[in-house]
Amino acid sequence: MAWVSLVIAGMFEVVGVLGMNQIKRDNNIRAYLLFCLGIIMSFFFLSLSLRSLPMGTAYAIWTGIGTVGGALVGMIFFGESKEWRRLLFIAMVLAAAVGLKLIA
Repeated sequence: MAWVSLVIAGMFEVVGVLGMNQIKRDNNIRAYLLFCLGIIMSFFFLSLSLRSLPMGTAYAIWTGIGTVGGALVGMIFFGESKEWRRLLFIAMVLAAAVGLKLIA
């Protein structure tokens, strides 16, 4: 259950990143609410996962999900670069997260 909570926390981290992007673009109350909801829920689920998982592993996975998710959302929805080198480094972050899961 801790790993599920951690993945949910990472997904809410991406919601928070989307909120940040909306604040930059629109600067309205809806964007701020999206940002706050994403961050609050992300920390809530992260705290649940930390009851069972080592802090270093959980934090690395959480930030990795946020990093990869934010980059992919940027590429898919906001026209950010899809250069092969960027995709390679995203794959490297994913590989590191899987490696941490395998040894934790």
